[in-house]
Amino acid sequence: MPRILVVADEPWVRNETHAALTDPGMELIDHSDPATAAATAAEHDVDLVIADLQVGSMGGMAIVRSMKAHASADGGDAIPVVLLLDRSADEFLAKRAGADGWLTKPFTSHQLREAFSGLIATPDLP
Repeated sequence: MPRILVVADEPWVRNETHAALTDPGMELIDHSDPATAAATAAEHDVDLVIADLQVGSMGGMAIVRSMKAHASADGGDAIPVVLLLDRSADEFLAKRAGADGWLTKPFTSHQLREAFSGLIATPDLP
């Protein structure tokens, strides 16, 4: 069962993500502090991080860098990160940060799953 860390400080972003990924085959863990996202991801052994680009004082770009640095320090593989963008023009920022995927809000369940398809094994789409 895939375990996904959702990093967002706005309740509506978390709610939309949960609504899009409501599936008995997925476990979603909410987190609102980007500064501790990498440690929380490691602690819960997550398979994927979905982070809002505009979260907290660090932002989603810093979360991507933190996840990669955490993996380098541990000598393991980086946990893939999908960024939720406010506008399509922010794709440049997602690419520059090294995000593994991105999606512009608002999104559908299918669009969100497509954004991380190939990054983790997921249950079949309904």
